[in-house]
Amino acid sequence: MKLANLDGRAVVITEEGVIDVAAASDGRFPSFPDACVAHLTQIRDWLAADRPVTDPTATLAALQADATRLGPPVTAPSQIFAIGLNYRDHGTETGLALPDAPLVFTKFPSSLAGPAADIPLPTATCDWEVELVVVLADGGRDIPVDQALDHVAGFCVGQDISERTSQLAGTPPQFSLAKSHPAFTPIGPWITTLDELHDPADLTLTCTLDGDTVQRGRTRDLIFDIPTLISHLSAVCELRPADLIFTGTPSGVGYARTPARYLTPGSTLRSTITGLGELRNRCTTPRPKA
Repeated sequence: MKLANLDGRAVVITEEGVIDVAAASDGRFPSFPDACVAHLTQIRDWLAADRPVTDPTATLAALQADATRLGPPVTAPSQIFAIGLNYRDHGTETGLALPDAPLVFTKFPSSLAGPAADIPLPTATCDWEVELVVVLADGGRDIPVDQALDHVAGFCVGQDISERTSQLAGTPPQFSLAKSHPAFTPIGPWITTLDELHDPADLTLTCTLDGDTVQRGRTRDLIFDIPTLISHLSAVCELRPADLIFTGTPSGVGYARTPARYLTPGSTLRSTITGLGELRNRCTTPRPKA
């Protein structure tokens, strides 16, 4: 199942069209996309039993071609966790030692954006990081590794846009604010449930900048896999429905290149994960301050 935010409402996307979850269920399920995340199992059962009519004006193919009506599939999570240095090749390119335990920072929810949103660049040193994003359906504390995937609603594509100057300026460096400027957290294009994926533990991530492939990796190369991350985080924090986990980025980021390469106004960033879809985000000049 693919759960999306279409014009601010929760919809299920199919090849034939979309199903407005609240309208088609006569209010049994909420219209707010975030609120539907915790009900994905019930929504799947309802779809199989009732076979609601689809709206053919917005098909899967149409939304893949033009995602401007899609917002982030989760709009206001209580927590966004992000994992640093979770691919060995990314650790190698940065020259940083790999962590013995997951290296956790945050991105703030006000930075969330949709799969076709413009990204205003506040400086000339903004960088890209394509990532697999885990969306939680069910929370809790002290979740065992062997039960962790039972708490997952599905996956989506994410970009951890990073303003490198402020990120690396301090001692220790400041990650969270530097990664939380407006639209620095595009996600989408929808939440794909794990049953739609041939092998959820081995997905290909690709990032292109103006058609040039700058990142390519596979999630099988994660140092700390998804069950380990969920268990580790839940040992400290109470996880909640619709929380997001950015699982790390493979090699190919801009600041680790010689010379460094950064995003520029007018450039287009395309982020793809096998089976999940893609983000297409255009970079723009900074928004005027109020």
